[in-house]
Amino acid sequence: MTTAQERPPAVSPQRRLVAELRTVRRQARQGPSEKATEAQHAKGKLTARERIDLLLDEGSFTEVEPLRRHRAVGFGMETRRPYTDGVVTGWGTVHGRPVFVYAHDFRLFGGALGEAHAAKIHKIMDMAVAAGAPLVSLNDGAGARIQEGVLALAGYGGIFQRNTRASGVIPQISVMLGPCAGGAAYSPALTDFVFMVRETSQMFITGPDVIQSVTGEKVGHNALGGADVHAETSGVCHFAYDDEHACLEEVRYLLSLLPQNNREHPPAAPPDDPADRRCEALLDLVPVDGNRPYDMARVIEEIVDDGEYMEVHERWARNIVCALARLDGRVVGVVANQPQVLAGVLDIEASEKAARFVQMCDAFNIPLVTLLDVPGFLPGVDQEHGGIIRHGAKLLYAYCNATVPRISVVLRKAYGGAYIVMDSQSTGADLTYAWPTNEIAVMGAEGAANVIFRREIAAADDPDAVRARLVKEYKAELMHPYYAAERGLVDDVIDPADTREVLTRSLAMLHTKHADLPERKHGNPPA
Repeated sequence: MTTAQERPPAVSPQRRLVAELRTVRRQARQGPSEKATEAQHAKGKLTARERIDLLLDEGSFTEVEPLRRHRAVGFGMETRRPYTDGVVTGWGTVHGRPVFVYAHDFRLFGGALGEAHAAKIHKIMDMAVAAGAPLVSLNDGAGARIQEGVLALAGYGGIFQRNTRASGVIPQISVMLGPCAGGAAYSPALTDFVFMVRETSQMFITGPDVIQSVTGEKVGHNALGGADVHAETSGVCHFAYDDEHACLEEVRYLLSLLPQNNREHPPAAPPDDPADRRCEALLDLVPVDGNRPYDMARVIEEIVDDGEYMEVHERWARNIVCALARLDGRVVGVVANQPQVLAGVLDIEASEKAARFVQMCDAFNIPLVTLLDVPGFLPGVDQEHGGIIRHGAKLLYAYCNATVPRISVVLRKAYGGAYIVMDSQSTGADLTYAWPTNEIAVMGAEGAANVIFRREIAAADDPDAVRARLVKEYKAELMHPYYAAERGLVDDVIDPADTREVLTRSLAMLHTKHADLPERKHGNPPA
């Protein structure tokens, strides 16, 4: 006979329930099966939780609705009701600052979006806006869940609406880590930045099979919508990397350069690089001859803190450079013509690239530094028929609408309408500087002389000699380094080696700048 002392202690109902809860939560964290995880890894892809662990500070993730499951809807779904419903949502920190995240779990329903799946994303998006913190989506899904029909499509509509409402309010970053097809591709397109991983991530509205059936064209998934295509050709992708580890590390770096929301300034960092450091190398980097190319990237490296910057859309529209960097520890957005590519002209793609970047910087209180060396807009029938007028106007609109501190520096050429568009004083730049090599004019001296003195040149016995003399006279009268400064269109002509010091002092003065736009619902920018 067992005595009371020999009996095992009774387990209370509360302890049994807690033990059951632990089992359920463990099932939710583990996902469908080890086989499904191995299949994910075999594709060179991480699981949703592994990705979240790489993105966020260690141990900082708090999950939201881990036990959510879809309602049984038939079509074989009654027996397939896994926890999380194929998406992991929650918040954590990156460099100690709050960040909200959702990650599709491709192991469950191929990451396809259904009613419950969408509801979880809607909730975390609403929480991010309410908390005033960035939102990062880790995308790896097969689109709408067919078994749930129109409920899945309505879920996408709710995501798009929230993307739009959050635009310019909190930073939104989309990280493409798998397929993204059909309407699902529009959510990343509505966000501020898109990251992609080569070979494993693709984005397209209609896939290769549909294209072949409709047009007869044969194309592979990566050739149609892979990372390199969107980074170089379409401009959909801002950053492309070889693997998920490098990609997510760069997402962390980007977040360190962005504010939490539109009511804050980007985080400052204690600078190691002296604010008054002279940039002697600039005296040799930029040739005096306006027809000789040079690498604008080296100019930017020389000016910014420690030579470090993060270029946005590095491989698309390479005739203009858009980058985030620091000057004296404060984040700035740099827009610069690239003379190495198409002589740094503005064309349709460069105008769109720079306009979006300027708008992003203005939305998130990032001062703008513009480095000009622009010979004009790219001439050609294709450009005119492609709408260079309205596309160029996008950049003009973005600058004119920006209320953040704006400083421009003319390094060499600044001709015609392109000079006006690239944040000239007449469009509202707070401060404009120029190097002694500057040439600010309606057009180049030779072109101007051919227009103004065409009859005199045509009537001359030696047209070439007369043209050369008139070009020299035009330069001396209207294109000398101090012409614009004498008329107040440039605030000062500076020693190139002093550029960093001049910029840091100017930005320090403009740090408290406050400017209001006219009261309106919103503007109507060029389409």
